Amino acid sequence: MTTRPEFHRFHNGEKAALPFAVEEYEDRLEELRERMENAGATVAVFTSMHNIAYYSGFLYCSFGRPYGLVVTETDCVTISAGIDAGQPWRRSFCDNITYTDWTRDNFWRAVLSVTGTGAIVGYEGDHLTLMQRDKLEDFLQPLTMLDLSYTTMNQRMYKSPTEIELIRAGAAVADVGGYAIRDAIREGVREIDVAMAGRDAMEFEIASRFPDAEYRDTWVWFQSGLNTDGAHNPVTGRVLQRGDILSLNTFPMISGYYTALERTLFLGEVDEASLKIWEANVAAHEYGMSLLKPGVSCAAVTGQINAFLAERDLLQYRTFGYGHSFGVLSHFYGREAGLELREDIDTVLEPGMVISMEPMLTIPEGQPGAGGYREHDILFITEDGNEDITGFPYGPESNVVG
Repeated sequence: MTTRPEFHRFHNGEKAALPFAVEEYEDRLEELRERMENAGATVAVFTSMHNIAYYSGFLYCSFGRPYGLVVTETDCVTISAGIDAGQPWRRSFCDNITYTDWTRDNFWRAVLSVTGTGAIVGYEGDHLTLMQRDKLEDFLQPLTMLDLSYTTMNQRMYKSPTEIELIRAGAAVADVGGYAIRDAIREGVREIDVAMAGRDAMEFEIASRFPDAEYRDTWVWFQSGLNTDGAHNPVTGRVLQRGDILSLNTFPMISGYYTALERTLFLGEVDEASLKIWEANVAAHEYGMSLLKPGVSCAAVTGQINAFLAERDLLQYRTFGYGHSFGVLSHFYGREAGLELREDIDTVLEPGMVISMEPMLTIPEGQPGAGGYREHDILFITEDGNEDITGFPYGPESNVVG
């Protein structure tokens, strides 16, 4: 029988066009290696989708299999499963090793081939499972282990000019989806029908703007009536009725980079009680955007918006934080938890950061104005303030439709 390898290099085809130039990834690695040196790590073993994509360009699809990126002083190597063949090689700027299914834990044998034993291994404490941590220790026999999740998160919070360009394009695509959704809203259609219109419009737009990209994971949440009470409630087959409160949420994904547009709308008419809540949330949204500037902490912004809503006896209807970062993240991976507008986040805003403003008020069913009200814009923090890159209009003047 032919000897079957534990791992091998299957460099099938030529390198594909990635979302960023090779120089961008080299700059990221240079900074990462500085951070590793400062932390005392000689090797980094990343397992998350967001860090692997951020440093290599490759966004994996796990299906229950482990994936990795190993970074040393001289090497940068993605570790991928044989089921993906040459795609991880083509879609990463660096080297790639394919591990096989012939023997359990060939993934760790492939990692070991790069790291060797006895290194000071940096890992992601917010992603590596207890089971995989045990295997890391068994195979790599590290001298010690260091959690690099916080320092890599901090690196990702500051966007390069080319990242800013991609996020700006994503916001424009989100607007395209928003307009398609608004055009599809009418009595008698289902939430899913409206959502599909927005998703299809965004995918067409992404393919037009980025002909060399991989296309996956763009989605829409479109909710109506009671379904608007949660920001991440899934789409259903509920039929739209006149007077419904509606929530438009478009999420284009471009090479792992997430952007979003979220708006409150009403179908046909809006009652007086609902209009009052909607206008208050819009006012909080505008006030919050005015606060986003360099030198102000996330906690301070949150406190000021809290006071704004408390003065109007609405703070008890707030459901979550007022905003978050953007970049390599999605609904199933990634989170720059250090850049969120919450009471417990002391991060100070600086130029190069990207953050949303998205206040939401949820009025319980049975009360006047019942439903979930949410507006969402994406803002770049600049040297002297911010730049709002979301173009779709918000508020009653524009979004009572149908």
